[in-house]
Amino acid sequence: MTRLKSRILLADDHGLVRRGLRLILDAHPDLEVVAEASDGAEAVSMALDEEFDLAILDISMPRMTGLQAARELHQRRPELPVLILSMHENEQYLYEALRAGAAGYVVKKVADRDLVETCRATIRGEPFRYPGEVTELVNDNLRRARNGEMSRDRLTPRETEVIKLVAESYTNRQIAEALVISESTVERHRANILEKLGMRDRVELTRYAIRNGLVEP
Repeated sequence: MTRLKSRILLADDHGLVRRGLRLILDAHPDLEVVAEASDGAEAVSMALDEEFDLAILDISMPRMTGLQAARELHQRRPELPVLILSMHENEQYLYEALRAGAAGYVVKKVADRDLVETCRATIRGEPFRYPGEVTELVNDNLRRARNGEMSRDRLTPRETEVIKLVAESYTNRQIAEALVISESTVERHRANILEKLGMRDRVELTRYAIRNGLVEP
C-alpha cells in the first residue's frame, strides 16, 4: 500500500533552521518530517535504522558534513534519495553534491520557494535537481560529472576526514583516536594533504575546509 505522506529525515545543526524547514514541509499534505538529526553522523545512523523516502542534509554540519553523510548513504543505502541543503551558490558545491551521490541541491535563501517541489521531484526519482538559474556551462559540467568524465577530488575520503578534524582544532592524538588509526598515520595523511594542496600549515588547511564546506566559518 502506497503511503499518503513521504517520510522525510531532516538534518541541520541549527534547531531554528530545522523548525523553519519543518514548518515549510509539514504544511503540505504529501510531505512529513518524521525525524531530525543535528549532524551528519546522526543522520546516517538514523537513515540506516529507519525507513525514509528522502533525507535532507545541510552541507555544513559537525562530526560529519552533509557531503560526507551523502557519500556514505549513497554507498550503504543507495535507494534512499538525498537532497543537499546549502547556503552556498557555488558551482563547486553542486559538483561535490553530485559526486557524493546526492539527487538534488537547494540553496537555503530560496528554500521557501524551491524546497517543496525539489523534494517531490527527488522522491519521484527525477534527474539531479538544482532550482534557479543554471548556466549551460554548469549544466554541461553536471552532465559530465554524472557520466564520470570529471576528475574527482585529489583528496581521498580519509584525507578529507583528517582535514576536517584538523580544521576543528583536533590534535594528532585526538584525530588518531577519532579515526582509530595511529598518530604516525595521521602525520602521513597530513603531509600528503599539504603536498597535494600546495599548502604549508593548519591555517591554510582550515581556510580550505571552510571554502569547501567541511566546517562552518
